[in-house]
Amino acid sequence: MSGPDWTPGIASPPPPHALTKMPGDPLLDELFPDAPHGIEWGLGRVEAFLGATGNPHLEIPCVHIGGTNGKGSVASSVATVLHCAGHRTGLYTSPHLCSFRERYRIGGLQVTDEDLRDLARELRPEIRRHSLTFFEAATGLAFHLFHRARVEVSVIEVGLGGRLDATNVVTPFITAITNVDLDHCDYLGSTLKEIAFEKAGIIKAGVPLITTEPDERIRSVFSKVCDSLGAPFMSIGSDPREMFIDVGEVSTGFRVATSEWGELHLQTPLLGAHQAVNATLAVAILERMPPHLRPDRAVLMEGLARVHWPGRVQVERFDGATWVFDMAHNTAGAVALSSVLRRLELPRPVVVLTAVLGDKDWREMLPPLFERSDHAILTQAPTAPLDRRWDPHAAALDAGSGIAEVQTDFDSALCRARELAGSGTIVVTGSAHTVGDALRLLGRALP
Repeated sequence: MSGPDWTPGIASPPPPHALTKMPGDPLLDELFPDAPHGIEWGLGRVEAFLGATGNPHLEIPCVHIGGTNGKGSVASSVATVLHCAGHRTGLYTSPHLCSFRERYRIGGLQVTDEDLRDLARELRPEIRRHSLTFFEAATGLAFHLFHRARVEVSVIEVGLGGRLDATNVVTPFITAITNVDLDHCDYLGSTLKEIAFEKAGIIKAGVPLITTEPDERIRSVFSKVCDSLGAPFMSIGSDPREMFIDVGEVSTGFRVATSEWGELHLQTPLLGAHQAVNATLAVAILERMPPHLRPDRAVLMEGLARVHWPGRVQVERFDGATWVFDMAHNTAGAVALSSVLRRLELPRPVVVLTAVLGDKDWREMLPPLFERSDHAILTQAPTAPLDRRWDPHAAALDAGSGIAEVQTDFDSALCRARELAGSGTIVVTGSAHTVGDALRLLGRALP
């Protein structure tokens, strides 16, 4: 298949690599020197690997969280509250921004390079014997890291889809699905219902499912799967108009009614009405934890207020300007970012610097991003895989508004954005690659 979305010279679209090895972190070459980087569906390889290495994933109670957007925010929120409650918690997420270590947190801290090196070295013979892909090997490492660290509970974010994702070997006590939108259509289906079915593949027999999906047609897909498996189904109301949402530059305030803690007035450092919805799902998950893991009201409120999840409408002021970093990588993410920018009183001019991956629907993504900007710079993220790079010149031509210019060199693009913004605002967005590369080059990389 070819088409105008693809960089000239690529005859057919590559498989989605959102979960694959991201260049720029030399640690990856040490950990997985020969693991295939593509997507190979099926759970057989990772199940065989885990069986041969002691099935560590079966020893740890876990929460499994999927969805198109927001699943990392929900997972981070749940893990932070559990940590604040005094529980040794493991958090596994993907992709990372600046360092592969970001994918693994134990007790709120990233694991060390040496821990990863030692474990990968030990497991490498079995990783090779079972021909694990990069993401399968990374997921296997998570289960072993958490087991050896004796975590009490783990929070596992789905990588891509759900039904055939490598994380779907777990047997959770709660599953959650944030929402469903069109993304990775080459692999998950071309309609929302087809994608919903793939997401619903994480539902397990007898295990409660919680969702904040607003579309009744999609919820019915989840409900039918739950009925067939005897899994309790819970849909949490997510209408922002009923949540009294207040979006500021440092936090989002909102209200939620619960059975366990009554009506709560909560704050999350994650900005946007969509993050209030994500936090509401996190609260619903925590409310339905087993009694020994369920936090009290004060801990819940404290934990949500302490969530640290970079690259999601991350607002910083340095070098005389305001910077916003957001890894919106699909249309729904771009719309959510535009909504937050509309609520914030950011200094003008606003300059959007973006690099989108070629297999994303950038024609739908760019208009909401341009809506709040005075100028836009289209560039190329250095760590974006060569076979997934977009053509920013074609995108600028397609935009046709005169608002966008092309600077393919990323360093030059950052300098140009800084020049145009003056004492205004630079919004860096488009993918995890774009945000991660900018944070590294600007000296704002995560520790």
